[in-house]
Amino acid sequence: MTDVSQRQAHAVLDLPSREHKAEKIARLLGIPAMCGRHHLLEIGTGSGGIAHYFATLREPSFDVDAVDVKDARMVSEGYRFTQVHDTMLPFPDETFDLIISNHVIEHVGKQFQQAQHLEEIHRVLKPGGRAYLAVPNRWMLIEPHYGLLFLSWIPQSWRTPYLRLSGRGEFYDCEPLRKAELERLVSAAQLKYRNASVDAFRATLAIEGDKGVMARLAASVPDSILRFFERVIPTHIYLLEKGLATDGS
Repeated sequence: MTDVSQRQAHAVLDLPSREHKAEKIARLLGIPAMCGRHHLLEIGTGSGGIAHYFATLREPSFDVDAVDVKDARMVSEGYRFTQVHDTMLPFPDETFDLIISNHVIEHVGKQFQQAQHLEEIHRVLKPGGRAYLAVPNRWMLIEPHYGLLFLSWIPQSWRTPYLRLSGRGEFYDCEPLRKAELERLVSAAQLKYRNASVDAFRATLAIEGDKGVMARLAASVPDSILRFFERVIPTHIYLLEKGLATDGS
């Protein structure tokens, strides 16, 4: 049985990369076209770089809350931080206009806890609110947290022994998902979803400004071809939405 207490935060502490990530998230959520002030939650804030980015935007502007199971922040200005102990979020129903869950769900535990994570997003999201969800694909060739080939492909009971044999760690504390598994969990949480992996790929090329031959070649590939590879790309990226309440619902 998995010991949840052994799970690590895996915070990304490279602040410049967090700014690029935040800019990509903003584009995908349509934030540049928004106006006024909005309430945003980042789940699993890590270094705090993404929360800080949104907290310091001028237009639109954001009232930002951030949560994590461990306090690994390198920047803390401009937003509120709350340490949590599980998937439960310490906020009232329908609090947030926007929610960011960036590489968090694979760390919260088994599938029933992953389902709770998505149910909590639904609970605290306002009707019509949107969320960004990024999840590593189980079928990625190299597992990103430990850098091992095929680590997430093999049966779950073999992953920790493989990790120990490699000398990279003592306990495999992640639960990456297949595309179909993720979509089933999102639907069960009553969230509408759209796979935005191709859009995210395009946004990354634009933001990081790589003008090399490979980048130009990748940018020229039609969306229809990129979507063919959605099942095997390293990261699933989804835009989620909580539907507006209707009479009698």
